[in-house]
Amino acid sequence: MTVGDGGKPPPWIADVDTVILTVRDDAITPLATALATARAITERHVVLHLSGVQGQEALGPLVTTHAALGSLHPLQTIVEPELTPGRLKGAWAAVEGMPRAIEAGERIAQDLGMRPFRIATKSKAIYHAGAVFASNYLVVVEAVAQRLLRHAGLSDADAWAALRPLVEGTFENLSRHEPREALTGPLVRGDTATILRHLESLAVDDAKLYRALGRAALELAQKTGMDEQTAEKVAEALATDRPPVLRKSGRI
Repeated sequence: MTVGDGGKPPPWIADVDTVILTVRDDAITPLATALATARAITERHVVLHLSGVQGQEALGPLVTTHAALGSLHPLQTIVEPELTPGRLKGAWAAVEGMPRAIEAGERIAQDLGMRPFRIATKSKAIYHAGAVFASNYLVVVEAVAQRLLRHAGLSDADAWAALRPLVEGTFENLSRHEPREALTGPLVRGDTATILRHLESLAVDDAKLYRALGRAALELAQKTGMDEQTAEKVAEALATDRPPVLRKSGRI
Protein backbone atom coordinates (compact mmCIF):
# COMPACT_ATOMS: atom_id res chain seq x y z
CA MET A 1 0.00 0.00 0.00
CA THR A 2 1.01 3.64 -0.38
CA VAL A 3 -0.18 6.74 1.38
CA GLY A 4 -2.53 8.66 -0.88
CA ASP A 5 -2.48 12.27 -2.03
CA GLY A 6 -1.87 14.78 0.71
CA GLY A 7 -0.20 12.16 2.89
CA LYS A 8 -3.53 10.62 3.83
CA PRO A 9 -3.85 6.83 4.09
CA PRO A 10 -6.61 5.13 2.11
CA PRO A 11 -9.93 5.04 3.97
CA TRP A 12 -10.24 1.25 3.76
CA ILE A 13 -7.56 0.82 6.45
CA ALA A 14 -10.22 1.40 9.08
CA ASP A 15 -12.18 -1.59 7.75
CA VAL A 16 -9.41 -4.22 7.73
CA ASP A 17 -7.54 -6.08 10.42
CA THR A 18 -4.27 -6.72 8.57
CA VAL A 19 -2.22 -4.15 6.64
CA ILE A 20 0.69 -5.30 4.46
CA LEU A 21 3.25 -2.71 3.37
CA THR A 22 4.35 -3.78 -0.11
CA VAL A 23 7.08 -1.19 -0.65
CA ARG A 24 10.85 -1.11 -1.07
CA ASP A 25 12.93 -1.79 2.03
CA ASP A 26 14.00 1.85 2.38
CA ALA A 27 10.37 3.01 2.16
CA ILE A 28 9.01 0.84 4.98
CA THR A 29 9.92 3.09 7.91
CA PRO A 30 8.85 6.35 6.19
CA LEU A 31 5.51 4.75 5.34
CA ALA A 32 5.12 3.51 8.91
CA THR A 33 5.87 7.04 10.09
CA ALA A 34 3.19 8.44 7.78
CA LEU A 35 0.65 5.92 9.04
CA ALA A 36 1.52 6.73 12.65
CA THR A 37 1.25 10.46 12.03
CA ALA A 38 -2.14 9.98 10.39
CA ARG A 39 -3.26 7.79 13.31
CA ALA A 40 -4.49 5.27 10.76
CA ILE A 41 -3.30 2.23 12.73
CA THR A 42 -4.88 1.07 15.97
CA GLU A 43 -4.19 -1.69 18.46
CA ARG A 44 -6.54 -4.08 16.65
CA HIS A 45 -4.40 -3.99 13.50
CA VAL A 46 -1.70 -6.36 12.37
CA VAL A 47 0.93 -4.60 10.24
CA LEU A 48 3.34 -6.67 8.16
CA HIS A 49 6.00 -5.79 5.63
CA LEU A 50 7.60 -8.02 2.99
CA SER A 51 11.30 -7.26 3.44
CA GLY A 52 13.65 -10.21 3.62
CA VAL A 53 16.38 -8.42 5.57
CA GLN A 54 14.44 -6.17 7.94
CA GLY A 55 12.29 -7.26 10.86
CA GLN A 56 9.64 -5.66 13.00
CA GLU A 57 12.09 -2.87 13.89
CA ALA A 58 11.38 -1.29 10.49
CA LEU A 59 7.86 -0.59 11.77
CA GLY A 60 9.18 1.18 14.85
CA PRO A 61 7.11 4.36 14.38
CA LEU A 62 3.98 2.23 14.90
CA VAL A 63 5.00 0.80 18.28
CA THR A 64 2.95 3.38 20.18
CA THR A 65 -0.22 2.27 18.35
CA HIS A 66 0.05 -1.10 20.12
CA ALA A 67 -0.65 -2.85 16.79
CA ALA A 68 0.98 -6.25 16.20
CA LEU A 69 4.06 -5.70 14.03
CA GLY A 70 6.01 -8.18 11.96
CA SER A 71 7.19 -9.35 8.56
CA LEU A 72 6.34 -11.98 5.98
CA HIS A 73 8.95 -12.81 3.35
CA PRO A 74 8.19 -15.31 0.57
CA LEU A 75 11.40 -17.21 -0.23
CA GLN A 76 10.83 -17.08 -3.96
CA THR A 77 11.97 -15.08 -6.97
CA ILE A 78 9.38 -13.30 -9.10
CA VAL A 79 10.24 -11.87 -12.52
CA GLU A 80 6.89 -12.18 -14.31
CA PRO A 81 3.99 -11.02 -12.09
CA GLU A 82 1.44 -13.18 -13.91
CA LEU A 83 3.33 -16.28 -12.73
CA THR A 84 3.32 -15.20 -9.08
CA PRO A 85 0.40 -17.35 -7.81
CA GLY A 86 1.95 -20.53 -9.18
CA ARG A 87 5.43 -19.60 -7.99
CA LEU A 88 4.26 -18.98 -4.44
CA LYS A 89 2.57 -22.34 -4.09
CA GLY A 90 4.99 -24.65 -2.32
CA ALA A 91 7.48 -21.86 -1.57
CA TRP A 92 8.67 -21.36 2.00
CA ALA A 93 7.98 -18.06 3.76
CA ALA A 94 9.86 -16.50 6.68
CA VAL A 95 7.56 -15.07 9.35
CA GLU A 96 8.83 -12.84 12.17
CA GLY A 97 7.51 -10.36 14.70
CA MET A 98 5.10 -10.08 17.59
CA PRO A 99 3.01 -13.18 18.41
CA ARG A 100 -0.22 -11.94 16.82
CA ALA A 101 1.68 -10.75 13.74
CA ILE A 102 3.36 -14.15 13.41
CA GLU A 103 0.00 -15.90 13.58
CA ALA A 104 -1.44 -13.60 10.89
CA GLY A 105 1.62 -14.03 8.68
CA GLU A 106 1.41 -17.81 8.95
CA ARG A 107 -2.29 -17.78 8.00
CA ILE A 108 -1.64 -15.58 4.96
CA ALA A 109 1.26 -17.77 3.84
CA GLN A 110 -0.82 -20.93 4.19
CA ASP A 111 -3.76 -19.37 2.32
CA LEU A 112 -1.38 -18.66 -0.57
CA GLY A 113 -0.10 -22.24 -0.56
CA MET A 114 3.24 -21.41 1.03
CA ARG A 115 5.02 -23.15 3.89
CA PRO A 116 5.63 -20.62 6.69
CA PHE A 117 8.51 -20.92 9.13
CA ARG A 118 9.38 -18.70 12.07
CA ILE A 119 12.64 -16.79 12.23
CA ALA A 120 14.18 -14.61 14.93
CA THR A 121 14.36 -10.90 14.22
CA LYS A 122 18.14 -10.89 14.71
CA SER A 123 18.51 -13.67 12.11
CA LYS A 124 16.80 -11.86 9.23
CA ALA A 125 19.99 -10.39 7.73
CA ILE A 126 21.95 -13.66 7.50
CA TYR A 127 18.81 -15.49 6.33
CA HIS A 128 18.33 -12.99 3.51
CA ALA A 129 22.02 -13.09 2.58
CA GLY A 130 21.57 -16.84 2.10
CA ALA A 131 18.60 -16.18 -0.17
CA VAL A 132 20.68 -13.73 -2.24
CA PHE A 133 23.41 -16.35 -2.71
CA ALA A 134 20.82 -18.95 -3.71
CA SER A 135 19.03 -16.80 -6.26
CA ASN A 136 20.63 -13.48 -7.25
CA TYR A 137 24.25 -14.60 -7.21
CA LEU A 138 23.35 -17.81 -9.01
CA VAL A 139 22.20 -15.63 -11.90
CA VAL A 140 25.48 -13.70 -11.75
CA VAL A 141 27.55 -16.91 -11.83
CA GLU A 142 25.64 -18.08 -14.91
CA ALA A 143 26.27 -14.70 -16.56
CA VAL A 144 30.00 -15.11 -15.86
CA ALA A 145 29.92 -18.59 -17.41
CA GLN A 146 28.10 -17.23 -20.46
CA ARG A 147 30.71 -14.49 -20.87
CA LEU A 148 33.61 -16.96 -20.61
CA LEU A 149 32.09 -19.13 -23.34
CA ARG A 150 31.73 -16.00 -25.43
CA HIS A 151 35.47 -15.42 -25.00
CA ALA A 152 35.92 -19.00 -26.21
CA GLY A 153 34.23 -18.05 -29.48
CA LEU A 154 30.48 -18.60 -29.01
CA SER A 155 27.81 -15.97 -29.39
CA ASP A 156 25.85 -14.95 -26.29
CA ALA A 157 22.83 -16.88 -27.51
CA ASP A 158 24.82 -20.02 -28.30
CA ALA A 159 26.76 -19.79 -25.05
CA TRP A 160 23.58 -19.80 -22.98
CA ALA A 161 21.99 -22.50 -25.15
CA ALA A 162 25.08 -24.65 -24.55
CA LEU A 163 25.11 -24.01 -20.81
CA ARG A 164 21.41 -24.56 -20.16
CA PRO A 165 21.49 -28.39 -20.27
CA LEU A 166 24.43 -28.31 -17.84
CA VAL A 167 22.58 -25.97 -15.50
CA GLU A 168 19.41 -28.04 -15.74
CA GLY A 169 21.40 -31.20 -15.00
CA THR A 170 22.89 -29.51 -11.95
CA PHE A 171 19.44 -28.52 -10.72
CA GLU A 172 18.24 -32.07 -11.27
CA ASN A 173 21.11 -33.29 -9.08
CA LEU A 174 20.19 -30.69 -6.45
CA SER A 175 16.56 -31.80 -6.52
CA ARG A 176 17.69 -35.22 -5.27
CA HIS A 177 20.69 -34.34 -3.12
CA GLU A 178 21.96 -31.66 -0.77
CA PRO A 179 24.60 -29.30 -2.27
CA ARG A 180 27.61 -31.09 -0.79
CA GLU A 181 26.42 -34.36 -2.34
CA ALA A 182 25.76 -32.79 -5.76
CA LEU A 183 29.19 -31.17 -6.19
CA THR A 184 31.16 -32.42 -9.21
CA GLY A 185 34.13 -31.18 -11.24
CA PRO A 186 37.92 -30.98 -11.14
CA LEU A 187 38.11 -29.73 -7.56
CA VAL A 188 36.24 -32.75 -6.21
CA ARG A 189 38.55 -35.00 -8.24
CA GLY A 190 41.61 -33.21 -6.89
CA ASP A 191 42.67 -32.28 -10.43
CA THR A 192 45.03 -29.46 -9.55
CA ALA A 193 46.52 -29.25 -13.07
CA THR A 194 43.09 -28.36 -14.46
CA ILE A 195 42.51 -25.79 -11.69
CA LEU A 196 45.83 -24.11 -12.50
CA ARG A 197 45.03 -24.00 -16.22
CA HIS A 198 41.69 -22.41 -15.42
CA LEU A 199 43.34 -19.72 -13.30
CA GLU A 200 45.94 -19.02 -16.01
CA SER A 201 43.17 -18.47 -18.56
CA LEU A 202 41.13 -16.02 -16.50
CA ALA A 203 41.31 -12.25 -16.15
CA VAL A 204 42.10 -10.88 -12.70
CA ASP A 205 38.55 -10.39 -11.40
CA ASP A 206 37.36 -13.73 -12.74
CA ALA A 207 40.34 -15.49 -11.17
CA LYS A 208 39.54 -13.91 -7.79
CA LEU A 209 35.95 -15.11 -8.05
CA TYR A 210 37.10 -18.58 -9.13
CA ARG A 211 39.42 -18.79 -6.10
CA ALA A 212 36.72 -17.62 -3.67
CA LEU A 213 34.18 -20.10 -4.99
CA GLY A 214 36.88 -22.76 -5.15
CA ARG A 215 37.66 -22.35 -1.45
CA ALA A 216 33.95 -22.74 -0.65
CA ALA A 217 33.81 -25.82 -2.90
CA LEU A 218 36.88 -27.27 -1.18
CA GLU A 219 35.12 -26.97 2.17
CA LEU A 220 32.20 -28.95 0.75
CA ALA A 221 34.54 -31.55 -0.72
CA GLN A 222 36.24 -32.04 2.64
CA LYS A 223 32.86 -32.62 4.29
CA THR A 224 32.18 -35.43 1.82
CA GLY A 225 35.44 -37.21 2.54
CA MET A 226 38.28 -35.62 0.54
CA ASP A 227 41.53 -36.75 2.14
CA GLU A 228 43.77 -34.19 3.80
CA GLN A 229 46.66 -34.54 1.36
CA THR A 230 44.44 -33.90 -1.69
CA ALA A 231 42.75 -30.99 0.08
CA GLU A 232 46.14 -29.38 0.77
CA LYS A 233 47.16 -29.69 -2.91
CA VAL A 234 43.86 -28.15 -4.06
CA ALA A 235 44.21 -25.31 -1.53
CA GLU A 236 47.75 -24.65 -2.79
CA ALA A 237 46.55 -24.56 -6.40
CA LEU A 238 43.79 -22.11 -5.54
CA ALA A 239 46.32 -19.89 -3.76
CA THR A 240 48.68 -19.82 -6.75
CA ASP A 241 48.83 -16.32 -8.21
CA ARG A 242 49.96 -16.63 -11.81
CA PRO A 243 49.86 -13.82 -14.40
CA PRO A 244 46.40 -13.79 -16.00
CA VAL A 245 45.62 -13.62 -19.70
CA LEU A 246 45.75 -9.98 -20.77
CA ARG A 247 42.29 -9.24 -22.12
CA LYS A 248 39.30 -7.19 -21.10
CA SER A 249 37.21 -8.91 -18.45
CA GLY A 250 33.92 -7.94 -20.11
CA ARG A 251 31.93 -6.75 -17.13
CA ILE A 252 28.52 -8.31 -16.67
